[in-house]
Amino acid sequence: MSGIALIIAFIVAVIVMILAISKLKIHPFLSIMSVSLLLGLAAGIPLTDIKVDGVVKTQGLATVIGAGFSGTFTSIGIVIILGALIGTILEKTGAALKLADMTVKLVGKKRPELAVLIMGWIVSIPVFCDSGFVILNPIRKAMVKKTMTSSVAMTLALAGGLYVSHVLIPPTPGPIAAANTLGAGDNLLLVIGMGVLCSILPLAAAYFFAKFIGKRVKVNDEAGTDNGEVVQSYDELVKSYGKLPSGFMSLAPILVPILLMGISSVAAMAGMKGLTSQILTFLGTPIIALAVGTIFGVITLASSKRMKDFYEITNDTLKVVGPILFVTAAGGVLGKVIAVSGLVAFITDNAAVFQAIGIFFPFLLAAILKTAQGSSTVAITTTAGILAPMLPALGLGTPILQVLTVMAIGAGSMVVSHANDSYFWVVTNFGAMTPEKGYKTQTLLTLVMGLAAIIEIFILSLVLK
Repeated sequence: MSGIALIIAFIVAVIVMILAISKLKIHPFLSIMSVSLLLGLAAGIPLTDIKVDGVVKTQGLATVIGAGFSGTFTSIGIVIILGALIGTILEKTGAALKLADMTVKLVGKKRPELAVLIMGWIVSIPVFCDSGFVILNPIRKAMVKKTMTSSVAMTLALAGGLYVSHVLIPPTPGPIAAANTLGAGDNLLLVIGMGVLCSILPLAAAYFFAKFIGKRVKVNDEAGTDNGEVVQSYDELVKSYGKLPSGFMSLAPILVPILLMGISSVAAMAGMKGLTSQILTFLGTPIIALAVGTIFGVITLASSKRMKDFYEITNDTLKVVGPILFVTAAGGVLGKVIAVSGLVAFITDNAAVFQAIGIFFPFLLAAILKTAQGSSTVAITTTAGILAPMLPALGLGTPILQVLTVMAIGAGSMVVSHANDSYFWVVTNFGAMTPEKGYKTQTLLTLVMGLAAIIEIFILSLVLK
């Protein structure tokens, strides 16, 4: 199969995958693996290896599937596990709350929407947005009562801040997986920096939309309403966690890996040689840098006298990360099948047409997957797996454009959060909203943020090549 027929087969495969996940409720891992197998058969990939004089000239479908799966695990497995473990430790030790406390003191309680927006953005860099909202919601509620600010505005500001870093900034698993799949894993510091830069416009959009919609939609836990609930003051809430880790120890698990990767990059650009260069390069490798961050997290755990919980924390983290790893690996299988099928060659031959779409193609594909099946992480990892072999043909093959593609996928994975997304229910339930109000607020918020993000990314793609 070749040409237009192959494009049609690819489109059908994506539709079947979306329907299997969203309508038939088949697990994404099984859905993606099954679609990969069917697409490989439709594309005419041989069932077994074809050998000439004992040497494999054409890989069979089983070999292709195995190579795609194992290759993905090799490149990103440890990185995702360590990143998630750091986030869980910060959550359990109260370090995430300490980061929030530092943000409130920095921004000031007189700008409550801005405070919770930035608070969420910082906390969700290592912590999943769902968990981050649950952790920070008591602070939001206390600040609503104290400042008499719209509850809806505060809910959306917090939800928006959490969401941006969740889809754009490592060490959250989605962006890490996409970066590695698309060949930007060795430039993780650049991915982090670009994620921070690309957060600006969606954060601004979230802030102004939250203030706008907060004046128009009201819920049951607005300031001044008596719903019989006892809400702790902000200071009481902080005290209820006992002694929080210091600011340095709360920041260290995130900041130290970034510094190590940065120093390694500087050493490489300076052309350093010898043992010092080797040590800095070793420490700046994402796996080692995140391992050092994990060590600082363990030190924070020990200083909080919670080492007895370390086994359970690790076990819980692996339970959460496991499905992400397997879905990511399945996305790698789909990407490998696409690479072998001849689809990339067809796109290359018609590069002018596809390059016209450019950075919007990753955004649209991720948005379709996100809206259809609900999970941002699944949308990110699946889209990255599909696009990996296509990037040069799409005109996105340079290192900086690879990173911007990661950002575009993240932006698409925001559009939109609705009833099939667990985060939608976390935000609406903890924000005292009905589903109808959730569609007017959270769903619209994620649409506005995703569009704002891709506009900024598009502008950057015109400047950065």
